Amino acid sequence: MGQSSLSALSRRERQIMDIIYSHGHATAAEIHERLPDPPSYSTVRTLLRVLEEKEFLIHKNDGPRYVYYPCISAEKAKRSALEQLLRTFFNNSAASAMSALLDMSSADLSETELKRLAKLIKQAKDKERNND
Repeated sequence: MGQSSLSALSRRERQIMDIIYSHGHATAAEIHERLPDPPSYSTVRTLLRVLEEKEFLIHKNDGPRYVYYPCISAEKAKRSALEQLLRTFFNNSAASAMSALLDMSSADLSETELKRLAKLIKQAKDKERNND
């Protein structure tokens, strides 16, 4: 993904990337249709060209139209966004971020989700012990 960082995207660029990630690919017309309070169609095309220049998107020809695809996986994008969130709001502390998330959603967590979190915490502890 070149020198660009997902955190450097504008609000509209992030919205476009969200649409493409949620559908796997999209045309300019599909993106224009799905954007909230959409700008002009030509603005959407310009934003897509900018995202290609920043190496976030590529396009493939499908007859007369371009179909846009992400250059990085959704997982890498999520990781990058979380890293930025941790740096910006939690002083790089995963524990602080997890605490805030749990405070916000603890009543909404199912027993299965709580067990999964407990398992992940145990795995992190085991990994830390093995590195000592």
